Amino acid sequence: MRIKQISVSGLFGIFDHVIPLNLDERITIIHGPNGFGKTAILRILNSFFNSRYADLRTIPFINFRVGFDDSSSVEIIKNTDNAEESEKNNIDFKFSKPDSEPAFFYLRQVKIRPDIDFPISILDNLIPGLEQIAPRKWLYLPTGEPLSLEDVLERFDNLLLSSLRSQEDPEWLERLKSNIHIRLIESQRLLNVALNRSSRTERRTPSMLSTVSAYSDELAKLMQDKFKEYGTISQSLDRTFPVRVVKQQPSTDLTDEQLRHQLNELEATRSRLIEVGLLDKDEDAEFQIQPQDIDESTKNALSVYVEDVEKKLSVFAEIASKIDLLRKIINNKFAYSYKEINFSKEKGFVVTTSYNSPLSNSKTLLPTDLSSGEQHELVLLYELLFKVQPNSLVLIDEPELSLHVGWQVQFLKDLQDITQLADLNILMATHSPDIIQDRWDLTVELKGPQK
Repeated sequence: MRIKQISVSGLFGIFDHVIPLNLDERITIIHGPNGFGKTAILRILNSFFNSRYADLRTIPFINFRVGFDDSSSVEIIKNTDNAEESEKNNIDFKFSKPDSEPAFFYLRQVKIRPDIDFPISILDNLIPGLEQIAPRKWLYLPTGEPLSLEDVLERFDNLLLSSLRSQEDPEWLERLKSNIHIRLIESQRLLNVALNRSSRTERRTPSMLSTVSAYSDELAKLMQDKFKEYGTISQSLDRTFPVRVVKQQPSTDLTDEQLRHQLNELEATRSRLIEVGLLDKDEDAEFQIQPQDIDESTKNALSVYVEDVEKKLSVFAEIASKIDLLRKIINNKFAYSYKEINFSKEKGFVVTTSYNSPLSNSKTLLPTDLSSGEQHELVLLYELLFKVQPNSLVLIDEPELSLHVGWQVQFLKDLQDITQLADLNILMATHSPDIIQDRWDLTVELKGPQK
């Protein structure tokens, strides 16, 4: 089930837009002047499918419709100004399917008041960047503002309602959301709010964390987990190897040439895994077989060996392909600034420079030493390859941020390689003709009403 078309009416009380998605090439680009609703459309789509209903209330529109490739559709309908006062902030969801009665769900607005008794200690967990500094006082870290309980409830009312909503989604809505996966990559992507604590009894403290550092640590953990899985499978296969060799029936179909080809392929795979940091160099036990070394007895043992190594190395197949593509794309761009990226199980991103600086003898850089444009590119590509599940629709807002024109020109080509490998669909909003290049066939222009 895939989204085929998106339409909105009365956006900001002005705009009506229809956006057909390119299902064949899986990339759709929306463009238009500032203020025409590009970001708002992405936010509404993300808000609905990820049950974050705050944006549905704060963004002005009348009707938002999503059509699917099975001819079904879902509508988000806001009650008009002519509605009863108690219903003005209600939102209706309507699901339609051919030859079936429509299904409805009414999302009611419930105002949180300061006199309502609820555990205010949970506010720190529900609102990113909020730190309690007194019994009824908080510090909002992104701006440094002190806030009272009343200030918090007024400013973050919609966010709290999304987290504390008393209504449960009906079964048809849950089923729809389980079939459609949406991930929004926002324009502000270099900082994350993290909760740190040094012990289980110590209260958690929010802090701003560099996204590129967080993703470096995350990739290191992913690589370590795969290496542990590889070790577990290796131990199991190695333990039973002698028994399986003895019980192996003589192989008459496998020729000496085929066996040597399989061994060479395994060595090439193993070398590639070492190159991307998934295997250590001492794992590269070269297995060079000379023509005179193969007889019927060794052929049986080698055929079992080949099957075992294929099973062991298959653990790395998916992550190795993603790291390899990330490394290829990033190093193609980093070459202009005399930098190179590699990967390790211990550190994640390993950035080095070939530039001889009189200020430092070190050739190794921290991920945070990268320029903002380099961080934007690395974070965006990492999210696409490692943080989005297959067959998702990824919403990208302003991919051109901080990117050199030469990088913008290459972006669409890189994106096509990623969508093919990671099995993704893309809907992105941009102002940059350099991103689009000559692929205007992938674009939808947002226009204003006719005057």
